[in-house]
Amino acid sequence: MARILVIDDERAIRNTLKEILEFEGYTVDVAEDGKAGIEAVRKQPYDLVYCDVKMPGMDGIEVLEQVEDTTFIMISGHATVETAVEALKKGAFDFLEKPIDLNRLLVTTKNALDRHQLQTEVKTKTEEVHKLRRQLSRQNEMVGESEAIRRVREVIDKVAATDARVLITGGNGTGKEVVARMIHAQSRRSKQPLIEVNCAAIPSELIESELFGHMKGSFTGAVKDRAGKFEQADGGTLFLDEIGDMSLAAQTKVLRALQENEITRVGSDKTIHVDVRVLAATNKNLKDEIAKGTFREDIYHRLNVIPIHVPDLDDRKEDIPLLIDHFNRLISNEQGRACKTFSEEAVTVLMQHHWQGNVRELRNVVERLLILADNPVTAQDVKNFA
Repeated sequence: MARILVIDDERAIRNTLKEILEFEGYTVDVAEDGKAGIEAVRKQPYDLVYCDVKMPGMDGIEVLEQVEDTTFIMISGHATVETAVEALKKGAFDFLEKPIDLNRLLVTTKNALDRHQLQTEVKTKTEEVHKLRRQLSRQNEMVGESEAIRRVREVIDKVAATDARVLITGGNGTGKEVVARMIHAQSRRSKQPLIEVNCAAIPSELIESELFGHMKGSFTGAVKDRAGKFEQADGGTLFLDEIGDMSLAAQTKVLRALQENEITRVGSDKTIHVDVRVLAATNKNLKDEIAKGTFREDIYHRLNVIPIHVPDLDDRKEDIPLLIDHFNRLISNEQGRACKTFSEEAVTVLMQHHWQGNVRELRNVVERLLILADNPVTAQDVKNFA
């Protein structure tokens, strides 16, 4: 139940308000003057404060000015329009005249507490959103100070502000998707959607529908019209991950979309204009795929305007201590755990490891050690659990 504070220099008023409000089920404290009221608020939070305007020493307006993030209702037996307006301007929820009408007291109390609850919920949601954004930002960081990573960051900084297409290459787990998210986040399209498509995870017979959408009845299972990823990304960025696994038929349609900024849903003859920046990534050597006839050379040149190669973790092992620290903090925060200390010997063993799965594998190993190993994490822990 809500907690209310009544600040008034008249004992009869204090006691009457306390009795009425407690009868309604609220928890009520009282203070005999402004100074005592401020001390009470500092000791514990209140959902609502009733505060007299005219009090000896510190008046109610001064109390209102000194207390933040608390809902106030001002009361006075000598109210003037000017006083009421001043109180409302300084943030009071309402102004009641003495003698206080019982019905108005109860209605105003309920309304003030409803608003306080709403403000609290909004503040909580806002803090959760900010926390989530900070977590996403940390997850999308490219951690490292090696020369190879510095070069990648430099290219990202230069290309992000443009609409140039980017082809991101690198092994599995190197962080190609992180590069794509960084480019989008720094672009003029950052407030628009970033739509990600894993071309390797979609069956070849469904890739066209996934990318371009379909009309109801265009194939078995198409029970309604559906927008594809190109339409969903309109105004923003489309990230085609594992582009090397896309079928030749789908490549032909993607090429048309890149050339004309138009797509056609499966089962329709109507063209739809789209404004999409395309980023693509692959762990394959597309020139080899072109030679084998599994990838179109013309779409390769359309996508490969700006090439960015993300190095393997084995080629930038000097970044491993920074990555360990980054994942230690990130994972501990996600799981509500305290961070652990990694001994120098443990870090050395991790730096000597062959990271076939690259940064993704390192993250998994750090998470495993945070769960299974003691604190501090030792070299033997790494040998046991890595």
